[in-house]
Amino acid sequence: MKDEIAVIIGAGPAGLTAAYQLLDKTTIKPVIFEATGDIGGISKTVEFNGNRMDIGGHRFFSKSEQIMDWWKNILPLQGAPARDDILLDREIPLSESSSIKPIGNRESRTYPSPDPEKTDKVMLNRNRVSRILFLRKFFDYPISLNLKTLSNLGLVKTIKIGLSYIKTSIKPVRDEKSLEDFFINRFGRELYETFFKDYTEKVWGVPCSEIKADWGAQRIKGLSISKAIAHSIKNIYQKDRSTSQKKVETSLIGQFMYPKYGPGQMWEEVARQITGNGGEIHRNHEVVELSREEDRITGVKVKDENGDLKTYQADYIFSTMPVKDLIESLPGVPDDIREIARGLMYRDFITAGILLDELKIKNQSKIETIKDIIPDNWIYVQEKDVKMGRIQIFNNWSPYMVQDDKILLGLEYFANEGDELWNMRDEDFISFATSELSRISVADKKDIIDSFVVRMPKTYPAYFGSYENFDVIRNYTDRFENLFLIGRNGMHRYNNMDHSMLTAIKAVDNIINHITTKDNLWAVNAEEDYHEGN
Repeated sequence: MKDEIAVIIGAGPAGLTAAYQLLDKTTIKPVIFEATGDIGGISKTVEFNGNRMDIGGHRFFSKSEQIMDWWKNILPLQGAPARDDILLDREIPLSESSSIKPIGNRESRTYPSPDPEKTDKVMLNRNRVSRILFLRKFFDYPISLNLKTLSNLGLVKTIKIGLSYIKTSIKPVRDEKSLEDFFINRFGRELYETFFKDYTEKVWGVPCSEIKADWGAQRIKGLSISKAIAHSIKNIYQKDRSTSQKKVETSLIGQFMYPKYGPGQMWEEVARQITGNGGEIHRNHEVVELSREEDRITGVKVKDENGDLKTYQADYIFSTMPVKDLIESLPGVPDDIREIARGLMYRDFITAGILLDELKIKNQSKIETIKDIIPDNWIYVQEKDVKMGRIQIFNNWSPYMVQDDKILLGLEYFANEGDELWNMRDEDFISFATSELSRISVADKKDIIDSFVVRMPKTYPAYFGSYENFDVIRNYTDRFENLFLIGRNGMHRYNNMDHSMLTAIKAVDNIINHITTKDNLWAVNAEEDYHEGN
């Protein structure tokens, strides 16, 4: 009997997880086609002259114990302090032992947890520090109504925020249609216009009133003023130092895991295990067409790095490619569905990697750091006079990401493919980004050693355009019994990494259990008690 084949479109977290699960739990052979030369999708790590940069910043945290255990099975949690933990004499939770279950094995084996100073295959335990830069001052993220915030805002503004929240609590927006409605109902109009409106519109490039409320439900879920206050009070008396923190609102978690060399290390290791156990990964191979017989997908046509076309047969298809592109590649789609797919929109992403000797901005927090740099993993830039959206400080993600006591920043911008920002030459974009960095007094141009630019198209599936009719596409694709839409772009849903992985795991489980409905895949990241605000 011929072995069954699963074609997987895309080598990001969802596609790689699907391949891993197939090898671990079935006899189905996974064959991955990745259009680019990279592994990991937007969770890849970019190397530059010995330094490493994460694209967007990826915390390894989930309220799903299955996902937490999955990650630690690939990269065990540290059993000894990391380099900066040692230098700063910092206490962190350490793991005594790690249980590892190789692909296809029923039983796991226990090993001593690794020392990050001696081995590379290790997950670090990191403290989360992220703040908002607004009015050239630092505010907690998510916004906390503590004494420092109230002092930064001033008495008059604070009173306005309080009265606005009380007014909204008494008379909320009843028909919550837009993201603006969502924010106002949870924070009041005054706080929404102060902290949420401009930044969110910087991210998406359109007014909050034009974005569906779904985005808020999937990204910041039940967070509100009352929860922020309760968390601030609780934090005074106790700290949750576990990696689980299952009862903590995900936007408020205090710790997370992170691979020694960034998220790309995780997915390169997963890819290595896939190919080492009989799976295939073809880089620079773009799926350009799907073949179908009624309600089954029978294969794919692939264009390789030389532009040659080849057809591959398939028993199952896992698609993480953008839904817009999937529908274009599928023959026989009704015109109305094809039109909806063409109307789906995306937001694209540009990061300028900036290597420096030092920062102009000083560490005025009580948190000790190497070279006394600011302690943040990332900073939300809510200043109105710059287009910059976030600043990542990769030294604070992992001390092994940056060489020679330098500082590596990621200056992040949201754009549309083809717009002015996107089309800038690299040297012009670096000049623009570093001028903004200087304007907000984070660093001086004279301290810059080196720089590079990374562009990522279709990073964020948008909740405007034809999105309001997306269910029509979903109902159509769900009828193909052997086609599984998984992952962020694969489902046109602003999933985090753990959500994307869960959709892949559930899709494989459905095959094993002969479940033909796709409802459980779409239920991931739909319930409001399970979303991470990264």
